[in-house]
Parts: sequence; structure tokens; C-alpha cells
Amino acid sequence: MKTFDRLNGFNNIEVDTAVALGNFDGVHLGHSELIKRTVDAAKEKGLMSVVFAFSENPKESFGLHAKRIISAKQKIEIIEKLGVDILVNIPFDKNIRKMHANEFIDNILVGKLKAKQVFCGFNYRFGHKAQGTPEYLFEAGSKRFLTSVIAPYAIDDELVSSSKIRQLIEVGDMKKAALFLGRNYVMEGRVVEGNKLGKTIGFATANLNIESHMISPSTGVYMTRSLLNGEYFPSITNVGYKPTTGKFEKNVETHILDFDGDIYGAFLRVEFLEKLRDEIKFSSLNELKASISYDRDRARKFHNDRKNQS
Repeated sequence: MKTFDRLNGFNNIEVDTAVALGNFDGVHLGHSELIKRTVDAAKEKGLMSVVFAFSENPKESFGLHAKRIISAKQKIEIIEKLGVDILVNIPFDKNIRKMHANEFIDNILVGKLKAKQVFCGFNYRFGHKAQGTPEYLFEAGSKRFLTSVIAPYAIDDELVSSSKIRQLIEVGDMKKAALFLGRNYVMEGRVVEGNKLGKTIGFATANLNIESHMISPSTGVYMTRSLLNGEYFPSITNVGYKPTTGKFEKNVETHILDFDGDIYGAFLRVEFLEKLRDEIKFSSLNELKASISYDRDRARKFHNDRKNQS
């Protein structure tokens, strides 16, 4: 898959295309369905498949709260696995914000992307002040490309949306978040040095910083699995402020079960499976240590049961 991160970073595409339009924040099941429909149409009609998206949620440009569900790296990986030929993932900058809906159709969809079929969600908006709608797209492009509007995607009569998934992550409902995403929710990054308290009490952890623009789960202890150097390991993860041992910024500490290796600086991907309990302030370090030991035993059982069921 070819990826472009600037609108002026590529020349006009020379072949006709089928284009999926959207922000694709989280690339949840509804987004995946839209992209799959685009890829299938492209294959059927001999077109190139294109996803046209923004590298950040447009709401961020207006100072609105819209933390990201997945990293830029994850977004590219997921879209590529869906069989897309070209990803245009550009900033929602001043030029885009002020672009008239007709200009977007003429200069980008038709001019740069050579669109012959366009797919969008039922609530898609584009152009200056969100003047463009699916109906507008259908009418304005009727003589140049076919517009297909994808109906709302629902599970058990509940609409799948990025805002709903954010809410689920923020309250720690990882099972339902995974159901809507179509995969486990993930946090990832380089392992950084922490206060090393875990190691001194026999419970070494890998620490990940929480980036301010990314969504993070509610504080607590989670059953997780961790991807390190291409291999999955059973793990247990604490998200929180470590109230028993001092005042700290919210962070992520993952203990990989029965693992004893130096992974500082390594890239770690942590998949959240299920919340075990809320974060607790214990009265002593010994009480904390006893709870950690108990949590680890529960984690071992959880992962063993999960392995036996697979």
C-alpha cells in the first residue's frame, strides 16, 4: 500500500479509482465495512482502491475534545490489512478547513484521485463549515462518479461509533470496546524507565507513557497480552497514578508473566482484554505486595483458561 501524508505530496493519480471517504478514527467495524466495500468495488471494476482520511480528528482543529483511539502507526497497519492500494492520510489544515465542497469534489476527488466510485458513511460531512453531505456528493458527482452511502453499522441494535468506543475505553469495558472495534484495544510505545519499585518487590514492570492526544482506559488493573519482538506474552497491566507509593502522572505499567528480560527501549504493544479491578490506595507496601501477588495468580489462571479455550 502506498501512503501519502500531504495533499501536495503526490501527483494526480493516473488510473481510475474507488475512494473511501472518512476520518476512520479507530477504524472500527463500521469503518472496516466501508473500506471493504470500496476494495471489493475496485477489484470488480478494475479500479485502484483509495482511502482518503485525515491524520487527526477534525474536531481537534476546533479545540473540541476528541482523543484518538489508535496511533498513526496502527491506523496505517489496519487499513493496509484491508487490502487498500493507496492511503491518503493528510492533516486537517487551514486549506482543507476552508475548501468549498465543490472544490473538494473537483480538485481532489476528480482531479487528484480520478474517482469513478465514492463510498462514504451516512453521516459524512466535508467542505467549508461541513456544507457537503452524502446527498450533496451524490448530486454534484452524478455525471462523474457513482456515490454509495453506507448505512449505520450496528451490533445488537446499538450503533457502532468512535464516540461510543471512546466511552467504553474510558470506563474500562474492554470486551465491548473489542466487539465494536473488531479487535482488542491497544496501547503501544517504547518502554521507558520508571521508579523501579515493582522490581524491588519482585514484580518488574514495563512502563509506557500515555500520550496526551490518545485515549486511555480508566484507572485499574487489566488482563492483557503483550506483543514484544513479534511474540505474544500473557501479561497484567496497571493503569493509574500509583497512589500507594506517591504522586505520579497517570501511566501504564505492564508485568509480563514469567518473563525476566531487560526490555528498556523496546517497542511494546499491549492488548487490553478485560478489567480485573479498580486502582486502590493500600495502607502499606506489604498490603500492596500481597494484592499484586494475588492479582498475578488470577492473571495466570485467566490466561491459562483462555489458552485452553482457544
